[in-house]
Amino acid sequence: MNLYILMNAITIRAEHLWENLSGAMTTPLFYIGDAHLSITTIFKLILLAIVAFFVSRLLSEGIKRSLLVRMRLDRGSQEAISTIISYILTTFGCIIVLQGAGINLTSLTVIAGVVGIGLGFGLQNLATNFISGITLLLEHQIRVGDFIEIDSLLGTVENISIRSTIIKTIDGLFVIIPNIKFVETNIINWSYRDPRCRLHIPVGVAYGTDPVLVTEALLVAARMESNILSHPSPKVWFRGFGDNALNFDLLVWIDQPQESDAIKSAVNFLIDYEFRNRNIEIPFPQRDLWLRNPQELTKLLYNQKDDISNGNVFPHNAQNLAESKSNGSVSDQKKYASKSPKTRTLRELLRRVTYFEQCTDLELRQLIEYGYRQLFPAEQVVCKENDLGDSFYIILSGSVEVISQKTGQYIATLHEGEFFGEISLLLGTPRTATVKTNADTILFVVERHDLQKLLVEQPNLADQIALKLSERQQALRDLGLLDDDSLEQTPFLKIRKRIQVLFGI
Repeated sequence: MNLYILMNAITIRAEHLWENLSGAMTTPLFYIGDAHLSITTIFKLILLAIVAFFVSRLLSEGIKRSLLVRMRLDRGSQEAISTIISYILTTFGCIIVLQGAGINLTSLTVIAGVVGIGLGFGLQNLATNFISGITLLLEHQIRVGDFIEIDSLLGTVENISIRSTIIKTIDGLFVIIPNIKFVETNIINWSYRDPRCRLHIPVGVAYGTDPVLVTEALLVAARMESNILSHPSPKVWFRGFGDNALNFDLLVWIDQPQESDAIKSAVNFLIDYEFRNRNIEIPFPQRDLWLRNPQELTKLLYNQKDDISNGNVFPHNAQNLAESKSNGSVSDQKKYASKSPKTRTLRELLRRVTYFEQCTDLELRQLIEYGYRQLFPAEQVVCKENDLGDSFYIILSGSVEVISQKTGQYIATLHEGEFFGEISLLLGTPRTATVKTNADTILFVVERHDLQKLLVEQPNLADQIALKLSERQQALRDLGLLDDDSLEQTPFLKIRKRIQVLFGI
């Protein structure tokens, strides 16, 4: 009986406590217009606002995946549009939640103004970063996926949020940067519009090194790296005379700026390889030593036992040095005479060509920048019939055979100093014949975009090309490889004029 009474009392007290708690939860704390807000109402509003936020995020992600991806927009545009849509949907969701709770939004204007003044001072940085983030999204000067540099920090933009932007560095680290930094700081956007950029790779060589040989080595190294663009072509600048070295810059173009450090490393390895093959020395820091009393040093040297002979050590050594130099020069001449084409420098090979034999070293250095040499083994096809022409070739050593695969006819054999590939480039037609090597052959290859510069520097070569082109056109027409209707007979002057029109020379 006592237990029953005790349980009944506890139940009555619990019900009374719940009624008090429920009353406290539903008791209006304050009024906004005609609507009263209690603790329960506030919790509901917060819960509904969170739901509206997540629903807006899901809708914006769905729009991005189903619509923006199909429109084939870039990653930055997709992220910017989806973020703005998310903000708009979240705003509308909050308005709907407030309206559903019976809150008149016009009654919030006064409160929002008063609270806004107070929060403006306390949340000034947050508001500034928010506006800066909206600016970044709308202007599209920095987008998700761009490779940028800010305050010596290199990385890819991963996300642009309300307060900050997340950057992933080339070392895989994620850095959070306030949005205001992107408005107040100078930023390098390597991906803006055109991702192509030029790298400067500095190199120093010992005094007395041939600049032409250095140019050839640097350009060969640049063209060996697959990540370097062939157009614009690599260049070599002579920066000046340093304290210990001749300073050069290798200038190359790339379209993957985020891989710039890796590309520089690869090119440096290739430069070291080419310098070793050509015996080009990279000097150590040097200092000149001046002696105040050289006479005292001379006396000491003369007094050394077993190292002198009646005071004739210096003349004797000088004589030996002169003999060694003489013998060295003779051996160098013999070595040069016995050089094979493969071991000769590109400058030596170009001097054997009639058009370039009168060129100075400076002109040959410029010429080396327009093209590169390439070794083709015997019986290798250089270019095929009906392929699009993109290169012009000059034979530096060896010979090639020109044949027509369509008719199976032999056309000609070209030897050292002759050229081919000009018909396709100048007339805009596919290759009219197939060219293959008869023996190991070294070709000087000039790509289409560098041919204009070459012809401007070498007008005699332009005349020779026009003359050979008119002769070869007639020969191809006689063999039935060119149609008279599709290609009229073009004499030398018309072809020369066409070269002038095409290349502005």
